[in-house]
Amino acid sequence: MESVKQDVLAALQGLGIAYDLFEHAPVHTMEDCKAAEAALGGVMPKNLFLTPRNHAAHYLLVARPEAPFRTALVSRQLGASRLSFATAEELMDMLRTLPGAISPMGLVFDREQKVRLAVDRTLRKEPRLLFHPCVNTATLAMSGRDFFETFLPALGREPVFVDMQGEEKHEI
Repeated sequence: MESVKQDVLAALQGLGIAYDLFEHAPVHTMEDCKAAEAALGGVMPKNLFLTPRNHAAHYLLVARPEAPFRTALVSRQLGASRLSFATAEELMDMLRTLPGAISPMGLVFDREQKVRLAVDRTLRKEPRLLFHPCVNTATLAMSGRDFFETFLPALGREPVFVDMQGEEKHEI
């Protein structure tokens, strides 16, 4: 997986995106990510790789770490049938990463754009965002502006902004 990390970092360098990198022990939960947040400053979004039951489409949801995932609310905003977690095999095939290291940096590898990107609209205001470079032993930080205005456009990605708040109580 070290080569995947290097490919991500090379892509950022190729786009002229400044980033800071923090190497650390493997992290598995959002609580584990707090050390990287403290070291780098910024917000470490939670990233969910989702699909409907028939696996006909795939979505990468990037949300505030404290935002609840309400299946019905997000599914409705994306015009998708009820979403749940995609398989680890699908994740590796499309974004070259594993559960625990899901990241929008993996979109570098989705050249066919099979994965649709959904972003919690409140993240648009964040000055600094943190992501795994497709491995859970490192975290990189970049400006929110670079993420939204340089990285995503360079990949031909237009995120769908979603509202993570609502009345639905269907959490997974």
